[in-house]
Amino acid sequence: MSRSGPVILFGAFDRHNFGDLLFAHVAATMLAPREVVFAGLAARDLTAFGGHRVRAIAALAREWGEAPADVVHAGGEILGCDAWQAAVMLLRPEEVATVLGLYEHDPVARLAWARERLGVAGRVAYAVPKALFGRPGRFVYDAVGGADLAQRDSEFRAEVLERLREADFVGVRDDATLAAVAAAGIAARLMPDPAVMVAELFGARIRQRGLCGEAAAVSAAFPAGYLAVQFAAEFGDDATLAAIAGQLDRVANETGLAIVFFRAGAAPWHDDLGAFRRAGAPMRARWRVFESLDVWDICALIAGSRGYCGSSLHGRILALDFGLPRLSLVVAGAAAGKLHAFVRTWDAAHPAGVATPGRIADALLPALAAGPDAGRRDALRLAGLYREAFADLRAALREDSRVG
Repeated sequence: MSRSGPVILFGAFDRHNFGDLLFAHVAATMLAPREVVFAGLAARDLTAFGGHRVRAIAALAREWGEAPADVVHAGGEILGCDAWQAAVMLLRPEEVATVLGLYEHDPVARLAWARERLGVAGRVAYAVPKALFGRPGRFVYDAVGGADLAQRDSEFRAEVLERLREADFVGVRDDATLAAVAAAGIAARLMPDPAVMVAELFGARIRQRGLCGEAAAVSAAFPAGYLAVQFAAEFGDDATLAAIAGQLDRVANETGLAIVFFRAGAAPWHDDLGAFRRAGAPMRARWRVFESLDVWDICALIAGSRGYCGSSLHGRILALDFGLPRLSLVVAGAAAGKLHAFVRTWDAAHPAGVATPGRIADALLPALAAGPDAGRRDALRLAGLYREAFADLRAALREDSRVG
């Protein structure tokens, strides 16, 4: 028997993060005409940023009653996000310093605080146990990530694997996550990140958005083109910013492009406008900061650029969607993570892969010289692979899980 009731779409789109906000749009569109209910760890209204009104999963579960509860875990690095990290990222900016001061060095107290704040029982924040609902239905995972899962402590890893064993379909987005779950005997489907569907599903909307507002102002200010640049707050020390500035100046000097800094996330531990301004201050290149946090404005900015350079995985994927040159930034000495895993799994043939700030120009200039992929071959290939896998996910949701 097939299901026709609403499906709960659960993910980290309860805070401002570019990729997570996109996941909700992609999943809801791909699941149509089935009704969806958006849920996160906290009740939030992200509509001002192009997101959704989101219910808190714990409260939603209490109110769901005896109707079967079908849950789609909608993408993201959710298999590596613990309750403490999630709770901090859901704080208001003015609360962060106080909470870190109270709990950062007391693991027991900070986990207790996070559990109480979020209403979750375990350490794994964005994987719902079936027992949360009185009558659980089909639980599926849509291209989720856990690139560092094999390196996590045994308790955390065991909880993740327990959630996945309960699932009716597990889709993972990179080879590292696939290896980690396969080693535990869990059957999973390798599928591209949901954001590979953005140009196909929303390309017309994004092109229209680029004709107005701040994205249009950027294009008018820099008619010779611009590079869309973003990096997280962890790149904000003086030495790293000096390296970024010098490298971007070299890129601008050799290409004639301007530099436009933008935020791919405004939640705590994400991006910092002050760091962008400090990077731009000594630069000889023309530059500006893109202020809008609306997800569609960000898409339009990237789509209208000549290329992307940054630490956001989904900044890279949006550039891929539109066939643009792209370079992923990592902090020097950082462990291989989701950026390396995505590039290795899906984008290894691109001239620019992953680089540290001091290597931006050497890595990015060859890709810019090669120019855009006019046929968007890589984007179309990945979108096709995602559609195939999502068809299996939808089939899992249609199966009747009731007994008797």
